[in-house]
Amino acid sequence: MKIESFETFVVANPPPSMGGRYFIFVKLVTDDGIVGYGEVYTATFSPDVVARMTEDVCERHIVGNDPHHIERMWREVYGAGYTLRPDISLGSVLSGIECALWDIVGKAHGVPVYELLGGRVHDRLRAYTYLYPAPAEAMDVYEYGHPVYTDPAVAAARAAEEVERLGFTAVKFDPAGPYTVYDGHMPPLETIERSANFCAAIREAVGTKADLLFGTHGQFTAAGAIRLAKAIEPYDPLWFEEPVPPENVDEMARVARGTSIPVATGERLTTKWEFARVVEAGAAAILQPALGRCGGILEAKKIAAIAETHYVQMAPHLYCGPIEALANIQFATCTPNFLILEAIRDFGGFHNELLTNPIELVDGYVIPPTEPGIGAALSEDVARAHPWTGTHLHLEPKTTPETP
Repeated sequence: MKIESFETFVVANPPPSMGGRYFIFVKLVTDDGIVGYGEVYTATFSPDVVARMTEDVCERHIVGNDPHHIERMWREVYGAGYTLRPDISLGSVLSGIECALWDIVGKAHGVPVYELLGGRVHDRLRAYTYLYPAPAEAMDVYEYGHPVYTDPAVAAARAAEEVERLGFTAVKFDPAGPYTVYDGHMPPLETIERSANFCAAIREAVGTKADLLFGTHGQFTAAGAIRLAKAIEPYDPLWFEEPVPPENVDEMARVARGTSIPVATGERLTTKWEFARVVEAGAAAILQPALGRCGGILEAKKIAAIAETHYVQMAPHLYCGPIEALANIQFATCTPNFLILEAIRDFGGFHNELLTNPIELVDGYVIPPTEPGIGAALSEDVARAHPWTGTHLHLEPKTTPETP
């Protein structure tokens, strides 16, 4: 069996645009007709450029190879051009291709990918959702001025609705404001007060039915993050997400030592080497690899193994399309130190339309699929019917409620 051809899809995600304004998918086809799908999660360049980067890697390193030889192809791509170092764009391209290879191998052997990576550990996967505007409002989630992002009472009402409607046992919110491309700053008193008010209102609304996941975008100094953490500690959040930028692991470790709230991080990291530094420094209790960026499914398993030796747990990040969600699910199902999975509401809407069969969410838990490969296929007709034609960037720092 050999990889014979490939194709990329740059798909526009119509409003409400949950998970990003576009998705980048890659399709691999073997000489005996088996098809595998992956998703590339990067916004460092325009999506058409990223798609061409993916095609270039497929042309040079994937076509003509046996899809079972994932480790060998991974190493060749990672070291191309005399690099052998973490690179967020190459890591994303490699992640999507790697997922598609696993999808093919699972289908070739008639089993889900998780059965090839140690087997099912979890029969269901605890999940959470970010707090977006109510579905009935049908508004673009990038309209950051919506009160769900700024008004504690509105956010608390939405949290109670999601816990009651879908059974989620955790909800994520980020009242500290949008990310900044500049160095970390000290949060003003207004931000600290708003953050504490959000936590108080949501805790009162959900009681002990759900954990609070406090998100930020790495926009604070360590001192500022610790100051903010002290204000929200009384409400016992399950985590304080990415309190400082990802460049300086020692500063994140200083935050971890300065608060009782577990620190979570990882959506902007790629490969086992970057995650290992976080774990070794004691900078986080929870790692959040995005499987369309971290290096792929097998790389995520390696990251989880490093984490397990330090009693660090895994919570795969999802700000992407449904193929990355499927990769996250395959990884989580076979990972002992899995904690919780990010969902985008109930994976409905356009996410569901893009799949041949839906992701199953029951009482706040994802049920791992039993279909071979990653569990579903890309609906190519839907993907082709929604080509990306935009010119703006994936992430708008002043308006985006969530990071990519």
